[in-house]
Amino acid sequence: MPHSDGPRLRPPRHRVERRAIAWWVLRAALIPMPTALVLGVLYLLIPPARIVFGPIFLAVLLPGLCYLVVMPLWRYRVHRWEATDQAVYTASGWLWQRRRVAPLSRIQTVDTVRGPLEQLFGLSGIKVTTASVAGAVTIRGLDRHRAAEVVEHLTAVTQATPGDAT
Repeated sequence: MPHSDGPRLRPPRHRVERRAIAWWVLRAALIPMPTALVLGVLYLLIPPARIVFGPIFLAVLLPGLCYLVVMPLWRYRVHRWEATDQAVYTASGWLWQRRRVAPLSRIQTVDTVRGPLEQLFGLSGIKVTTASVAGAVTIRGLDRHRAAEVVEHLTAVTQATPGDAT
C-alpha cells in the first residue's frame, strides 16, 4: 500500500460545547412533545375517544422521551472536531457515525452557521466547503467565540496553503 504524505483520517481531539446537549434536546423536542401534548389534551377532553387517543399518545410520547434522553448524550460522546494547519477533522452522528478529514489545500470556503436555537444557547457552527463530491465538512455545537476564532484561523492558513482547492 503506497504511503501518502497528506493528512490521514484519525479521531479529532476536541469535544463540542457541553451546551450542545441542551440544544440537541430542545431541537429534538420540537416534534414529539407538541404532538404528545395535543394528543394528551384530546384524551382528557373527549372521554369516548380515549381508547384511540390513549395508545397513540403513548406511541408518540414514550419513544420521543427515550430519544430525548439517549440521543443528545450519545451524540455528545461521538461529536469531535479539530482544525490544524494541515486539515479539518470531524466526527459526528449518533447511530450513523461519520469521520471526515478535509485537507486545507481542498478548502474553498469557510462559513459560520448559527440558527435561532444555536443563538439561544450561545453556540455556532462552521461549514467548510471543499472540492469534494461528499459535500461540506460541518462542525456544529461550538461556542460562538471559539467558532469565530476557528474560522479566522482556517481562513488565514487556507490562504497561505499552496494549491487551487480542486
